[in-house]
Amino acid sequence: MSASGVPVTAADGYAAMRSAAAVHVRARDVLSVSGADAVPYLQGQCSQDLAGLGPGRSTESLLLSPQGKVDAYIRLTGRDDGSFILDADAGWGPVVTARLERFRLRMKVEITALDWICVAVRGPGSADGIIGRPELSVPVEWPGWSGVDLLGPAPVGAAGSSAPGVDQWVDAGVVRCGDGAWEAARIEAGVPIAGHEEVEGAIPAELGLVDRTVSFTKGCFTGQELVARIDSRGSNVPRRLAGVIIPADPGPDDGGPGTSSPETGLPPVGAIVLTADGDHEVGRLSSVAWSPGWEGAVALALLHRRVTPPEDVLVRWDPDQGPGAAPGAAPDRSPDPVGGAGTGSTSRVGRSRPLPLTPPTGPV
Repeated sequence: MSASGVPVTAADGYAAMRSAAAVHVRARDVLSVSGADAVPYLQGQCSQDLAGLGPGRSTESLLLSPQGKVDAYIRLTGRDDGSFILDADAGWGPVVTARLERFRLRMKVEITALDWICVAVRGPGSADGIIGRPELSVPVEWPGWSGVDLLGPAPVGAAGSSAPGVDQWVDAGVVRCGDGAWEAARIEAGVPIAGHEEVEGAIPAELGLVDRTVSFTKGCFTGQELVARIDSRGSNVPRRLAGVIIPADPGPDDGGPGTSSPETGLPPVGAIVLTADGDHEVGRLSSVAWSPGWEGAVALALLHRRVTPPEDVLVRWDPDQGPGAAPGAAPDRSPDPVGGAGTGSTSRVGRSRPLPLTPPTGPV
């Protein structure tokens, strides 16, 4: 809803994030990591260098398995008392806690789940739209999108609200952005989320996270060996996170309307991506949204190196799978017969592209 109570379309929210500011409740799990050994312990577990991360300063990092696989993509923010606020994708707090507890041994560290919320403001005018005083105000720089994440306990008066913290922390004139526009922005920025792009066995170089999250000068950390070895070999990996643009369906030959729109015709999460000739499966769509900027569907997929973006691909799915899944719904990765979905499947030519997906200034 806008400040006047008028429903905001995906195009409205998207345009506001591009030109002014829009706000969205971002689903995050928040933890506190404290104790006398918090700094040395986290230094040995996180891929990023935390030395000098003073109060109010934030950094992104990875928690890796000893084999160098991604356990969690996290953000850490320093506090005045030497503790840290750690936030991760919704539902991943228990995974992060279990991962940190696994190697804690006798270190004097306490890991506590916090009942906090995250209100995200994106757009060039983000800072001007903040009116409240949340516990943390964290600058965010996604490729192509800047803004601020506001974190803290839900403010007084927010109980029962469908968007707690928004009215208390953000000016009423800032556009209230829905899930569709938010997902389009995240996908275009190439920001992976747990359960979609961050799947079991994924490594940092595949997800494009090394530059954002890894320090090669800090010293040893869990999982470092694989990350360093791949980097020394030119980051050549069998698959890599890429964007896929699926243009709007132009419609039948009789001139009737097409089927791609913000409401219908989106390929589902889990749709198969094949080489342009349809002979080889090279990945699955892991996130999908309608992009007003591209006037078509935008998606993320871990693509086999058989495809080198920018390159045409074929996207195939069973219409019974329904439209693009809502944010937070994990992709269906169940095996399909060779050649993709059944005889009634839908196929659409798409274009793989390197990330980020910067929308064109003219027609797509």
